[in-house]
Amino acid sequence: MNCLETRRLLHAYTDGELDLVRSLEVEQHLQICAACAAEKQALISLRSALRAAPLTYSAPESLRRNVLRSARVPDQEPRPQRTPWLWQLLAAGATAFAVLTLILRPAGNSARDFVTNELVASHVRSLMAGHLTDVLSSDQHTVKPWFNGKLDFSPDVKDFAAQGFPLVGGRLDYLNGRAVASLVYRRNQHLINVFVWPKDGTGEGQTTVEHRRGYNLIHRDVKGLHYTLVSDLNAGELGELADLIGK
Repeated sequence: MNCLETRRLLHAYTDGELDLVRSLEVEQHLQICAACAAEKQALISLRSALRAAPLTYSAPESLRRNVLRSARVPDQEPRPQRTPWLWQLLAAGATAFAVLTLILRPAGNSARDFVTNELVASHVRSLMAGHLTDVLSSDQHTVKPWFNGKLDFSPDVKDFAAQGFPLVGGRLDYLNGRAVASLVYRRNQHLINVFVWPKDGTGEGQTTVEHRRGYNLIHRDVKGLHYTLVSDLNAGELGELADLIGK
């Protein structure tokens, strides 16, 4: 994220209106950019000054009485109220439409979006200093045993350095209420998180591709495990690693 993008989001960031992923991206930039950090501090100071300043004015009681006196109108004979049947019909139609929308909405979309956002957020957090790996090793025979006793499944760990995807290490992560494995690979200057957990339901070899907030995600089920690859690497090269994992 550059200075222009960060400054566009600073007001929402200081007001706590950004989602987790965007907030983390802004925080990363503020840690390395003194100018944007100073602008953030200026916004915080301005907000504090506005809150402390006496910006309201209490009108005198005499003005209130004059306004009320001017607003009075002569009593009129009350008119019989008409039944607002048209508005009632429109309201009933709107209610029916809302109910049908809820009933016909595809099940699981919100849950799937929630998990996808968690995956992207976990990837972004891992890029911060000290968060990438719990076990730093390119040796698959070191990384795989490290997970023993820490998970209720055994992730399949392989090094693909010969194919251009060297293994960096692994770590424990927490996703959607359960502990998962994260295998970290590198492709040139791009880091790739491969999240692994036992798959739900049936099916094998199913693959889906998503693009979320500048990151590519590839989901694949292989041998009873679910893999999600997350990176800013282009989808084509990320798919190459997904194919290697699927073999």
